[in-house]
Amino acid sequence: MTMLVFYKTKKQLKESIGQPLKYQETSMFGNEYKSDGSFVVAHRPAIIGNGGREFFANVTMENNLIKSVS
Repeated sequence: MTMLVFYKTKKQLKESIGQPLKYQETSMFGNEYKSDGSFVVAHRPAIIGNGGREFFANVTMENNLIKSVS
């Protein structure tokens, strides 16, 4: 599963390194967010109506801050 993020582009997500992640949980089986660790996120404009293009990314968090995006 993936979490939804509120960034219009992957570039905008990468520019947010060092900041908290703006996201919405989507799993019915428990939270996927990890304050320290990696997980997959997606921007789905058709679902959240935030504009931009659809993208997926692997995000690594450290101490509740974005450490890296790939």
